[in-house]
Amino acid sequence: MSTIINTPNAPAPIGPYNQAVMAGNMLFVSGQIALDVQSGELILTDITTETTKVLENVKAILTEAGLDFSHIVKTSIFLKDMGDFAQVNEIYGSYFTNNYPARETVQVAALPKNVNVEISVIAYKG
Repeated sequence: MSTIINTPNAPAPIGPYNQAVMAGNMLFVSGQIALDVQSGELILTDITTETTKVLENVKAILTEAGLDFSHIVKTSIFLKDMGDFAQVNEIYGSYFTNNYPARETVQVAALPKNVNVEISVIAYKG
């Protein structure tokens, strides 16, 4: 049995999917980009601001599901330019206190709405 998780505190999906799905004790959060929920505008000022906005959107979805970053067991980071890796990694690391999740970071040819970073996560409610 699964439960759909959607919150008005994160951007609405831009396609036929949900923000997240809870399946048993596992939460699967769809890839998030730097869309501002209030204005609907992309936040592409610089890679650190963009990454922060992405992770704040992830946080809003986790909160809706009654979870936080300590529950994340796996992340996937998609970058348009691997040259942004160090800056993204620094912002990403600031959202975790210990027990970092498993992760991969890959460079891709393009991302939705021509953003520079997209992040999806899997969390465990145990």
